[in-house]
Amino acid sequence: MSKGGLLRSSVVFSAMTFISRITGLIRDQVYAWQFGASPAMDAFFVAFRIPNFMRRLSAEGSFSMAFVPVLAEYKEQHDHAAVKELIDRVAGTLTAALVVLTAVVVLAAPWVMGVFAPGFAPGSEQYRLATQMLQITFPYALFISLASLVGGVLNSYEKFAVPALSPVLLNISMIAAAAAAAPLMRPFGAEPVLALAWGVFFAGVLQLVFQLPALAKLGLLPRPRWGWKHSGVRKILKLMVPTLFGSSVAQLNLLLNTALASFLIVGSVSWLYLTDRLLEFPLGMFGVAIGTVILPHLSKRHAATDSEGYSKALDWGFRLCLLIGVPACLGLVLCAEALIAALFQYGRLTPQDTRMIQLSLMAQSTAVPAFLLVKVLAPAFYSRQDTKTPVKSAVVSVAVNLLSTVGLLLAAVYFSDAGRAALARGASLTQALGEVPGAHACLALAIAIAGWTNALQLAWYLRRARVYRRQPGWGRFLRQIGVASVGLSAVVLFLLWLWPGWTGWPWWERAWKLAVVVGAGGAAYGALLWLQGIRPRDLRGH
Repeated sequence: MSKGGLLRSSVVFSAMTFISRITGLIRDQVYAWQFGASPAMDAFFVAFRIPNFMRRLSAEGSFSMAFVPVLAEYKEQHDHAAVKELIDRVAGTLTAALVVLTAVVVLAAPWVMGVFAPGFAPGSEQYRLATQMLQITFPYALFISLASLVGGVLNSYEKFAVPALSPVLLNISMIAAAAAAAPLMRPFGAEPVLALAWGVFFAGVLQLVFQLPALAKLGLLPRPRWGWKHSGVRKILKLMVPTLFGSSVAQLNLLLNTALASFLIVGSVSWLYLTDRLLEFPLGMFGVAIGTVILPHLSKRHAATDSEGYSKALDWGFRLCLLIGVPACLGLVLCAEALIAALFQYGRLTPQDTRMIQLSLMAQSTAVPAFLLVKVLAPAFYSRQDTKTPVKSAVVSVAVNLLSTVGLLLAAVYFSDAGRAALARGASLTQALGEVPGAHACLALAIAIAGWTNALQLAWYLRRARVYRRQPGWGRFLRQIGVASVGLSAVVLFLLWLWPGWTGWPWWERAWKLAVVVGAGGAAYGALLWLQGIRPRDLRGH
C-alpha cells in the first residue's frame, strides 16, 4: 500500500468512524437527558467500563497488535490454506479462553466490583445495581473480542469500512435501550438503568454478526478449532502477553481513575465518562484510524525488509497526528464549556455538571497530541514484533499516573477549604476527598501527565532503535502548524469573549453559536495552512 493508499484508507476509516462518533454523541445526549449524573449512572459506567476495557484491549490494543503482524507474515510467506488454518485456530483458542473468563467474572461479579469500585459501599443499592449490571454486560467482552478478530482479518486485507462502521450498532442499541426500553421499566418497578446493561449485551452480538458476511466473501469465515500447539497461535500468544500491558496503558489508567473516582463526590464517574467521550472524537476518528491502517502496512514493510518504506510510513503518521492533534487540543481546552453546554446540558444534566465536566475536559485535553502519537508509536514496535519496549514505557506511565494522582488528590484535600474543613471535623482522607468539589479533575490531569510520559518514552526508544529516519522539512512543517494554531486560538478566543455565559442560553442558541465557533476556528486553521503552502496532496507523504 502506498502512502497515498494509507491516506485513502485512513479517510475511509475516519469517515466510517465519524458516523460512529455522531451516533455515539446522540447516545450520550440521551444518557444525559434521561439519567443525568446520578448514582445509578455512576454504577452503569463502572459496570460498562470493565467489559469495555476488554474491547479496547482487543479492538485497539493487545490482540490486534499481536495478531495483525503474524497474519501479515502468514500472508506474505504462506498460501491461503495456511492463513485460513491460522484464523481457525486463533478463533477456537480465543473463544475457549473468553468463555472461561466470562464465566469467572459473572460468578465473581460482587468481588470484581469491589476491586473496580471500592468507593461504592458494600451492601448499598448502588453496589448491588453495579454488580447486577456487570453480570449482564460482561459477555459483551466475549462477543466484541471475536468481532475484533474478524475486524483484524478484514483490516489486513484492506477492508476497513465494515470494521470501522460496526461500532454504530453499539450506539444504536444503547440509544434504543435508553430512549425506548428504560422508560418502559419504570411502571414495573424495575431500575430503568438496567435497560442500558441489556443494550450492551445485545450490541456485542450485533457487532460480531454484522462483520461475518464480509469475512465470508474473502473465504476466511472461521471454523473455530482448538489451537494451543499451533505455531502461529503460540507466536501470537507470545507477543500478546506483554502487549496486554503495553498497549492498554491508557485504559489501565482510566480503570484506576474510575476506581478512585468512586470515592469522590457523586457524579464524578459520570463527569469523567463524558470527558472521555468528548476526547474520543479526535482520538477515535483519527488516532484509531491512523493506528489501525498503519499497523498492517508497517507489518508488511517489515516482513518484506523494506526499511525505507517503513520509515516513510512512520514519518507520515507522525505528521498527520500533529496536524490533527494540536488544533484538537486547543479546541477542546478553549471550547470546553461551550461544547459541554451545547451537547449535553439538557434534561437531568445541570449547569453545575457542565462546570465539573469542563474542569476535567480542559485538564485531560492537554495530552491529545500525545494520545494520537502513541497510536503510531506503539505500532512501530509491534509491527517489528518488539513487545518488550512498549511494556517498559507502559510500566513507567502507569507509575507516573499513580504518583501524579496521589499527589494531586492530596493537594486537593490539603489546599482546599472543603478538604481542610472535613479533616478538621475528624473525617478520614477518603471521606474528605468525597467533599472536595472538582477533585475529579485531578484524575484527568494525571492521565494527561501519564499520556505525555508514554509518548515521549516511546519516541526516545524509537530513536535509539534507529529504525526511523526523519524525512526533510520538519522545521517548516512545525512552523506552519504553529502559525495556524495561533490563528485558530485568536479566532476562538475572540468569539468566546463576544459570547460569554453558555450555560444560561436555550439549546438552540448554544447549538448555533457552537457551530460558528468551531467552524470559524477550523476555517482559520485550514486557511492559514493553505496560505503557508500545505495542500491535501502533501498529506500523502513527504
